[in-house]
Amino acid sequence: MSNPSDLSRKRCVPCEGGMEPMPPAQIASLLKSVPAWKATADGRRIRREWRAKDFMAVIDFFRRVAEVAESEGHHPDLHLAEYRNVVIELWTHAANGLTENDFILAAKIDQLPIQQKP
Repeated sequence: MSNPSDLSRKRCVPCEGGMEPMPPAQIASLLKSVPAWKATADGRRIRREWRAKDFMAVIDFFRRVAEVAESEGHHPDLHLAEYRNVVIELWTHAANGLTENDFILAAKIDQLPIQQKP
């Protein structure tokens, strides 16, 4: 099993068409390394939720997530609801499911602070 610091030191690899998604057992193992993230019901994505202090805290967080995602060449789905509720979903489009890249990016996002509602 990888730990979060192992994952966060890795780099995402370029995705090619025809990639296979991870099997459920491997997903379950890697989720232990990023425990704040949960698999979606269909097992094709992982997601994490935050409640930020305010709207500008979310915008700042999204900017920093975008910088990490762009540097890794792996881009998450970013959701904002009710001005401070954040959801990030990760999945690999080329695999139509999860790959190690998703867990690498999750570990890197986990290192980014967000001002949360007390």
